[in-house]
Parts: sequence; structure tokens; C-alpha cells
Amino acid sequence: MPRSEAYEKGSEMRRQLMGDKVADAMAKTIYDDPIMQKFGDYAREAVFGLLWTRPGLDTKTRALICVITDTATGRWPELELHLQMARRQGWTEDELAEALLHTGGYIGVPSVREAMIIATKVFKEMREEA
Repeated sequence: MPRSEAYEKGSEMRRQLMGDKVADAMAKTIYDDPIMQKFGDYAREAVFGLLWTRPGLDTKTRALICVITDTATGRWPELELHLQMARRQGWTEDELAEALLHTGGYIGVPSVREAMIIATKVFKEMREEA
């Protein structure tokens, strides 16, 4: 099946957001399975190709939205990935921690606590890799 323009743009955006190392690792593990490859293709086209490339918001803002919505909905594995993406888009550890703390007044402290635990782990791993 030919790849659409949105798929190609999504592939580029995904790699920009995740970095080569993470994108390649996911391709060799999670998306190596034929069923998951279908999902990965869909996400590249629909999420990264159509949503992330829309005008109106920069990628830095979009990354922060993902961190906040993951926290609000308890999507912990996605939060790890989106925290990495947010750091790659220029958010500092302190800014992300402050954004997470701010959400506590609106979504509840238990979710923010879990998000902060995940952020601590992700930031530590990213510092060790740097």
C-alpha cells in the first residue's frame, strides 16, 4: 500500500519528537509485531501526520498538552514517552514538574504523585544518557 503524505510527514514528526534512538528502538520492539505495526502506521499518519503538524500550536506546546492529558487520564506508559518528547522540545525538568504540580489542584494529588514519580525516573534516565 502506498504511503500517504500524512504518513510521511508523521514519520518525520515522530522521529523529531522521539529522537532516532527511541524511534528505532520502538520499531524493533513494540512495532515489530504485524498487529502493532498496523497501529504504528495508523498513529504515524493520523496522530503525528495530521495532529502534530497542524498549524496553530508549536510542537513544544503540543508536547506539554500530552504530558498534562496523560497525567489527567492516568496513561502512565504514554506519560514516560511524552515527558521525553517534552524535554526534547525544550521544556526543562523544573517547568514540567511545575506544570504537573499545577494540575494537582484540578485533577487530584494522587495522579500528580504518580506522574512525579514517573518524571523523576524519566529525567534521571535522560540525564544518565546525556
